Amino acid sequence: MDFAEKIKAAPEKAGVYLMKDSAGKIIYIGKAKSLRKRLVSYLSRDLSAKTISMLSKVCDIEYIPAADESLALLLESNLIHRYQPKYNILLRDDKSFPFVKITNEDFPAIYITRKKEPDGSHYLGPYTDVKLLRRALKIIRRYFPYRSCKKLPKHACIYYRLKLSPAPCIGKITKEEYAQTIQEISLLLEGNTDGLIKELSAVMFKKAEARQFEEAAKIRDKIQVLSSIGMHGRLASHEEEVESLRQLLGIRGSPERIEAFDISNIHGKEAVGSMVSFYHGVADRNNYRRFRIKTVYSIDDYAMLREVVHRRYARILKEKLPLPDLIIIDGGKAHLIAADTQLQALGIQLPIISIAKDRENIYIKGRHEAVNFKEGAPALNLIRRIRDEAHRFAVSYHRILRRKKTIGK
Repeated sequence: MDFAEKIKAAPEKAGVYLMKDSAGKIIYIGKAKSLRKRLVSYLSRDLSAKTISMLSKVCDIEYIPAADESLALLLESNLIHRYQPKYNILLRDDKSFPFVKITNEDFPAIYITRKKEPDGSHYLGPYTDVKLLRRALKIIRRYFPYRSCKKLPKHACIYYRLKLSPAPCIGKITKEEYAQTIQEISLLLEGNTDGLIKELSAVMFKKAEARQFEEAAKIRDKIQVLSSIGMHGRLASHEEEVESLRQLLGIRGSPERIEAFDISNIHGKEAVGSMVSFYHGVADRNNYRRFRIKTVYSIDDYAMLREVVHRRYARILKEKLPLPDLIIIDGGKAHLIAADTQLQALGIQLPIISIAKDRENIYIKGRHEAVNFKEGAPALNLIRRIRDEAHRFAVSYHRILRRKKTIGK
């Protein structure tokens, strides 16, 4: 793939791009709200002499997707400091750009500053966009609450009531617990998401072994968040899976939002349907849905699937909510046709595929023959993961209904 083709193949996602010379050395790192739009702009004729000079030395380009432009900003800064690219001159003037300051105290405060002082504090940055930096810190603070006041008060502030601060001022958190939170935030700001996930996973398993299930669940939730907002390895692999799926299906837009369906019943009893939702390749559990079959009384998976799909998207249209980018059905070609029939009846045109249970053949709307993805292909891994989650969710609901019918609970 030549340079121009590689640019046009970039995903329409936020992220960071790295330009390399003939020796493979990184000479420029940039961030973008849409990687494709930003990179395509380099193919324009209306470029500065400086940009033309830089592009004349570029022989390759790589990109790392991020969940959000503000998080791409953090990754951009980390990579610039790591590789010191020749053409990233702006960030060499540290006085002009904001930093994240972590104060040198028993209960460190975290806030944005433009001055680096010799006070023992830890400084991260500089960053190129203070608005995006504030947005990134808001996202992080939602899951890793920290103190932001420059002077420790005697009473809890509004951030404690909003669950954005652990209120060390009134002893709601120990010094050791708070230090752990600061370490986690530092790892995240430094772009070491995988390292943080590894640390949290170890702690989660210890909590579970000690039967401290509530604390283990809180850590599990943090890990899920990190998987979706992470800026290295783990999220990048999810994004690669999504992009691989887009290319193999030959669809124009990236399947950012994927919804998948499965049916569960035993001899037609307590029949249920499930719908799981994945966003950027990550499970979005807040948008899962369960369906108790209401109109089918025989053992007919196709009729049950038609009911569930119709109920889901009739409601979507009624409430004027956004449609997904791709639908996955657990089943064979007949299941795909059954689901698509309901979409057609509602006037909906969407990419839809199914994955058969036996040989895991992939059936794609508009193609007569099954498609066999190469074993280990990122797209196949994503389809399997989504299919397995839809099946798990359907079976769990089916068991709940059976238990309620058996014991009344």
